[in-house]
This record gives sequence, C-alpha cells and structure tokens, in this order.
Amino acid sequence: MRSVNSIVGAIDYNCNNYTNKQLIDLYKSILKPRLIEEKMLILLRQGKISKWFSSIGQEAIAVGVANALNFDEYILPMHRNLGVFTSRNIPLHRLFSQWQGKKSGFTNGRDRSFHFGTQEFNIIGMISHLGPQLGVANGIALGDLLKKEKKVTAVFSGDGGTSEGDFHEALNVAAVWSLPVLFCVESNGYGLSTPSSQQFKCENIADKGIGYGMENYIIDGNNILEVHTKVSDIAKSVRENPRPVLIEFKTFRMRGHEEASGTKYVPSELLERWAVKDPVRNYQNFLRKKNILSEEMEVLIKQEIVSEIKEHLSIAFSEEEISSTLEKELGDVYEHVNYIETKPLTKTSNIRFVDAISQGLKQSMNKFDNLVIMGQDIAEYGGVFKITEGFLEEFGAERVRNTPICESSIIEAAFGLSVNGYKSVVELQFSDFITSGFNPVINLLAKSYYRWGQNSDIVLRMPCGADVGAGPFHSQTNEAWFTKTPGLKVVYPAFPYDAKGLLATAIEDTNPVLFFEHKALYRSIYQEVPDDYYTIPLGKAAILNEGYDISIITYGAGVHWALKEIKEHHISVDLIDLRTLQPLDTNTIYNSVKKTGRVLILQEDTLFGGIASDISALITENCFKYLDAPIKRVGSIETPIPFAKNLENMYLPKNKLYSEIVKVLNY
Repeated sequence: MRSVNSIVGAIDYNCNNYTNKQLIDLYKSILKPRLIEEKMLILLRQGKISKWFSSIGQEAIAVGVANALNFDEYILPMHRNLGVFTSRNIPLHRLFSQWQGKKSGFTNGRDRSFHFGTQEFNIIGMISHLGPQLGVANGIALGDLLKKEKKVTAVFSGDGGTSEGDFHEALNVAAVWSLPVLFCVESNGYGLSTPSSQQFKCENIADKGIGYGMENYIIDGNNILEVHTKVSDIAKSVRENPRPVLIEFKTFRMRGHEEASGTKYVPSELLERWAVKDPVRNYQNFLRKKNILSEEMEVLIKQEIVSEIKEHLSIAFSEEEISSTLEKELGDVYEHVNYIETKPLTKTSNIRFVDAISQGLKQSMNKFDNLVIMGQDIAEYGGVFKITEGFLEEFGAERVRNTPICESSIIEAAFGLSVNGYKSVVELQFSDFITSGFNPVINLLAKSYYRWGQNSDIVLRMPCGADVGAGPFHSQTNEAWFTKTPGLKVVYPAFPYDAKGLLATAIEDTNPVLFFEHKALYRSIYQEVPDDYYTIPLGKAAILNEGYDISIITYGAGVHWALKEIKEHHISVDLIDLRTLQPLDTNTIYNSVKKTGRVLILQEDTLFGGIASDISALITENCFKYLDAPIKRVGSIETPIPFAKNLENMYLPKNKLYSEIVKVLNY
C-alpha cells in the first residue's frame, strides 16, 4: 500500500512489511543524529568543538544502511555519517569526548572528528584522503569469504570521492574477486564546492558500475524506508551470493562541506528545493498522518534523546583535558610484539638469496593458516622472480592471489584483511611501483595503530636496487621514503641466512614491515641456510668483520661492496651490516665508533636525504668526542638511475668506495 505524501511532491513512503514498532524505531534512529548535530552546531559556535561536518539532509542514508546490516558486519563510514555511529549504539559521551580530543574518545586525542574505528562496534573510520577506505572494505570482505561467513561489508563514499583512483581500483578488485561489498555513494551534488557536473560526465554514478560488470542501484537517499528496505534486500541477497554492488543514494547536504565553508556557492533555489525533501521532517509527518506517531509520543521521544545528549555531554565536559607522557606517545606508535626467537636446527643447504626468500615465505604460509599472499603474477606464473612458483598448487587460489595492477587498492585490502584477523604479504613487483600505493602505506598502515589501536599485520615485499641494467623505473632503492615515517618497520638483508630469518620475523610481527630484497643479490649470493623455520630479531645489526681503524656502516648490496674492498686491501675494519633500518641498532653503531674513531656510512641510494645522513647525525650527537676524523657518507650520484651499463657504473658508489675509505683513514 502506498502512503499519502507527507508533503505534496516530496517523498513517497511505502511501509509494507513494517510493524508500527519498527517504523517508530527507525524514527528514533533518524531523529537522534539530527538532534545531536543541532547541539554540536551550537557547541561549535561556542568554541567547545573545533570542527564539524554536517549530515543534515542526509541522515536517512547512514541510518538506513546501518539498520539494514547485522551488528557483526563491518561498516566503513565517512565524516557525514553520524547516523552509523548512533545506530550502532556507541555511548554518546564517547563520541563527545572524541570530538573534544579527550581520553574517553577513540583516539586518545590523536585525531579528531570521525577519523577513527572501533572493533567493538565493527566500524572502521576514514582518513582524510577518503578513497582508501573503499579498498579496506574489500580486504574485510575477503576475510569474511575466507572464513566462509555469510556477511556483507558496507563502505561509504561521497560523489566527489568517486573521482579518485582508489574508487576505480576498489570496484575493479571487488568485481574480479566477487567480494560481498556494498559501495554506498552519497550523491549530494557537490565535492566541497565543486558541483558534480564538473567532476564527472555520466548522469548517474550508479552507471559507473556497468564498466566493472557490477550490479548497481539508484535509491532515494532522503527516504528512510526506501533506503532501509532496498539495502536490506540487497544485503540479504549478497550474503547468499557474494558479489559487489554499487548503490547511489540521491541526496543533498543542507550545510557546507564543513561549517567554516558555508553554502554561498549553492544556488538558493537548489537549497529550497531540497529543503522540502528533509528526510527527518518528512518521515515525522508521514508517521503523524498515518497515526503511528502521536504528538505526545513525539514529544516524549525528543525529550528522551535530548536528555541523553545532555547527560552524556555533562560526562564529556567533566572529563579532564587529555595528557600523556613521552614514553606513552612513543610506545603507541607500534603494537608491542612479544618476540620469542625460534632457533634453527643444524641441517643446512647451500642456497641462493632468492631461494631463501621463497623458502621462508613458504614455511610462513605453513605456520600461519591465516596468511594470504597477494601480488601481480604471483599465482600460476610464480611472480616475476619466481619466488612463489608452486605456491598456488600447495596453498590454493584463496591464499595465493593474483591481483589486478592496482597497488593502492591491494595495500588497502591488506589493511582490511588485518582488520578482519588475517596476516598478508603483498609483493610489489618492483619497489619503484610502491609510488602507486604510497598513500595507504604512509597514511593508513603507518598511522592506524597510533591513531586508534588498529594494527597493520602486513609485510610489503620490495624487490629493489640497481646494478642490473634495469633503468630508472625498476632500480631504485627507496628505503629512505619509509624510514622517515613513524609506524613503519624497514628490513633490508644482505645474505640468504638473514633474508629467510628476518622475513619470518617480519611476518610474525603484527606491525607493517617493508621488506627490501636487492635484485642483484637474488641469484648471485649463496650461503648455508638452515632448512627449517627460524627467526632473527629486528633491530639487531650484524658485525661481519672486526677491526680497529675504521667503522663501515652499510646494508644491502653495500655490504658486499665493502667486503670486497676489505678482502682486496686488507683494511682493519669494523664492518656493520645494519640488516634492519627501522628499528635501527644504534648501540652497535655507537660501540663500533667509540672503538675505531673513524666512520664511513655507505648506501646505494642517492646521497642527499638518505639514511646515511641520519646515522651521521646520530653519531655526531652521541659520539662526537670519540671521532678522529669527519664522518664520511658515500652514496650514488644525484641523478635518476640510468640504463646503460657504463652510466650505471658511474651512478653507483661502489667504484669509488676504496678511495673514500683511504680519505677517512688518511685524515
């Protein structure tokens, strides 16, 4: 039965299959965020909160979707989805404390607004870059499939966010992998102040799903019953037949992108037209006309919500301003790992660096049944370096997953897997290609534990390095991009033994680890390596040669360059192989410097801005009085890496290493 419109030409409600209680419950759910927001706007003007992103005019979407999903299904909202949080019954004082940067919030004052998640309520919050959460939803949904659980994951985007590459990558991955994700796009006409007509040419965002072979729907985003009914039906179907669905909710935001931006850029007639379709007022009027909501009941419901808001604001306001200690802030950058060393048995085999990586990865796959490997061409083909050859047959396509060429979305999916209790190893075909996924590494993986306690149980394998004639796009050793970023661990072995043991440790570690593997070492370096599983602690350098005249500090291919010079010229050298760059073994460095008094730091990376500069500064600050000569940094010349062999030889520092050592010794 179709109802009479509450306002002529506004919204047409169909309440078939709803009891009066269900209709009233939805009314309470949609009224609550509106009343909270009206109060927040007052507090914003009073300076008691710092920023506000208004959802007025769009509440039906968040409330309808949240109520259509089961509580144990994940939702990934944005900053205009207050109704998701209230529908999940998060205690209001915790939300209020979050917005004031207080302890009872979800980020310990480290982030604001809705930039947080909570496993307790199965909500995974956004970062300001918007797009990454779409790929995260894919990872969560993949985890549900691997667990054989019939669940859906709902993720939100605005219409402006659909212009981001993350949107296209996420939809493509979800379609290829048949992931049970509801991509919910709030099409409100603007990306901040830019109208949709200047963001995309298609009439409907839903039409974008066609290009991915994806089911798509358009829903009246201001009609709470239509949202709830259709999303409930879609979710029920997707649970039984996993697949992604693109849903466009037509709506409008009645206030600015955030309060400071205002709405002057919006034509007044457009605001007036959408004001008539107010989702709260229309639904309220509908219930009144149907005699489901009496005036007395309406007053009581409002009083109850207002009283709850007042009570919880009092709790939040009475809470002290947050404080912390240096120890706590530094201690919360990484999740604590209770490392227990696994020592190898005595049986060994003489194998190559590349074989050690493959062997370590395979043994980790056997040890952790929740470990998933993802990357381009890693399944049937075995990866471009054949490290995962045979893995598909041994572990199956669910755990050894070929990916489309979309580094960003796959790294985001790895984070989603971590949210859902899985470990993952992502193979970047070459470390250079990390640039296509730089944002989620730097802003999602690195910061999430510090921000709201969500770990990133992820290893990114990074085949790197020059001296193989591969040119400027396949030869970089770009570790310095990541040692600069708090929250990431960086490993860079030089020998097969270290590579296997450190890879096992990196996979055991529940923090994000970038694992650099020098391509020139893959098939040129052999070593006796234990056949069985073992680990090596991160943050512990190796002293490969002991001497008294000079300390040479290096890692990766630089270790082998230094060993060559020591052997040929019989220099008395303390040779330190760092092995891990973050955490850095400063104790071993300082003890060596104090013994020799002379230091040369060697890196393959270009010299300026590399890790050698930081190590040099640390030595100067902590060991200056022990130095008998200036610290010497040696690195590649300040150009991109050339292709031709003679140019590459000119680029790399290995041919000038001995002369630089002599300069330090003769100072």
